[in-house]
Amino acid sequence: MITVIPDISLVYQMINFLVLLFVLNLVLYKPIRNVLLERKARVDGLEDGVEKASADLDSQKNSYKEGLKEARSKGLKEKEAFVEAASKEEKEIIDQINKKAQANFAQIKEQVASETEQARKALEGEVEAYAKAIGEKILGRAC
Repeated sequence: MITVIPDISLVYQMINFLVLLFVLNLVLYKPIRNVLLERKARVDGLEDGVEKASADLDSQKNSYKEGLKEARSKGLKEKEAFVEAASKEEKEIIDQINKKAQANFAQIKEQVASETEQARKALEGEVEAYAKAIGEKILGRAC
């Protein structure tokens, strides 16, 4: 029973409370606090690891992008060099073809001129015979 007048049982209860508090602190609270501190330290370590991994990933992405840009620019330069070389080669081939065509054209022109001259000479020799035959046909009698 609780009495208003303080007696010795109150002192015993207070001592009992303090001893219980000390024992609970020693047996229960300290190990739980230690486990919580260890867990917090582990979680903080993992968070630091995640941040470091994220930073490494970002730096790797950036280096990848830079490498890709460099490779593209190098590829474009090589492509331009190939296109330029191909263009020069194309011009050389076209020039060679044009020279051959001009040589062939000159040869064909000379051949046509010589054949024309031969045909003209052959026709000049036969002009009198053709003129006589035409005259006979027009006049209707032999000349």
